[in-house]
Amino acid sequence: MTKTTIALAASLAVALTVQAADWPQYRGPNLDGSTTEKIATKWPAGGLKALWKVPAPGGFSSFTVSGGKAFTQVTRNVGGVDREVAIALDANTGKEAWAFPVGGTAYGHSGGNAGAPGNDGGDGPRSTPTVVAGKVYVLSSDLALFCLDANSGKQVWTHDLMKEFAGRNINWKNAASPVVDGNLVFVAGGGAGQSMLAFNKDTGALAWKSQDETITHSTPVVAAIHGVKQVVYLMKSGLVSVAAADGKLLWKAPYRFNVSTAITPVVAGDMVYCSAGYGVGGGAFKVSKAGADFKAEQLWQISGDKEVANHWSTPVFKDGHLYGMFQFKEYGTGALKCVELATGKVKWSKPGFGPGNVILLGGQMLALSDAGDLVVVEASPSGYTEVSRAKAVTGKCWSTPVVSNGRVYVRSTKEAACFDVSAKAAQN
Repeated sequence: MTKTTIALAASLAVALTVQAADWPQYRGPNLDGSTTEKIATKWPAGGLKALWKVPAPGGFSSFTVSGGKAFTQVTRNVGGVDREVAIALDANTGKEAWAFPVGGTAYGHSGGNAGAPGNDGGDGPRSTPTVVAGKVYVLSSDLALFCLDANSGKQVWTHDLMKEFAGRNINWKNAASPVVDGNLVFVAGGGAGQSMLAFNKDTGALAWKSQDETITHSTPVVAAIHGVKQVVYLMKSGLVSVAAADGKLLWKAPYRFNVSTAITPVVAGDMVYCSAGYGVGGGAFKVSKAGADFKAEQLWQISGDKEVANHWSTPVFKDGHLYGMFQFKEYGTGALKCVELATGKVKWSKPGFGPGNVILLGGQMLALSDAGDLVVVEASPSGYTEVSRAKAVTGKCWSTPVVSNGRVYVRSTKEAACFDVSAKAAQN
């Protein structure tokens, strides 16, 4: 082998290493449903071959992947009682590394729309574990926050928001995931004056508490708007943004609540999108800043469940457009759509996805339908262009697909699976 060949091979290896990435939080490494990782999107006609498949009973929790492990929550019988259980799987084999019970499974209803046509029933934990710097953060449906050692699953610290912070839970209980940025873990669910909470991620010490709000099922997002890092929550009163450093209120934007709100706010520059089902629909706000004062003004809102509505299916943003499952309770039939963020105009719509989720991979998106189909679609406002499709899992998929280190991780209420989508796999 010549020196030139060796150098070329080394450069290629470095490039592939740079492209690979962990998926440490519910909305990915950038907290916006996107990753810069490159994968093979032209799949064999016979579908994708699973590296592993394992049972994953009861749960809408998605995967996070870091340090050679994949993390999620399942429902499991522990000591004769059904419990929410955080689990760590070997990312290469699917073998369970550890399991840690975090809460009960009394969600205040039975089945979760189990009788709806095309909706394979089931229930379970909906919060996704967050993994950062060797620690896993899990928020239970009963608003108990746990920090666990990622290697062993042993508890490092914990806080019970209901008991310690006069917590206020909601119908069907918590579904939000903890968000980590810098040294802080952000959650919500406390009472008056302490609805939003930030803890030191290593020690669990309270960093700040703020506001008098009631939570929804929405996971907050951390973003810089006009150069100020802030945590944007979608609460019962609407959008509420506080400074990430100290919890100081920056701006509020009233938005109607009805029954349940569950998507994560989508921040695109100085615009913020939010939405809900149950007749509320989607809307966008423009955030401005004069001196130290912020203000949010509504650009548009389209009420109703048909055109621009998301329940928990959070869209992704690219080049002025939102892409995602815009529908409400259209199980198996709901459409994947492209929506212009500035106006709410629907550019195109493709039915047959249901309330699944999408992530963004450069100029393409990876969609997981509620029936368990993985679909690669071009992220372009010019029209729906499907690149590849494969059946991934059986069961109800209200979770988000994850791409990490050349693999796709998916799960349903029945099973979890991992597929090799690396460039090397496409050549075999």
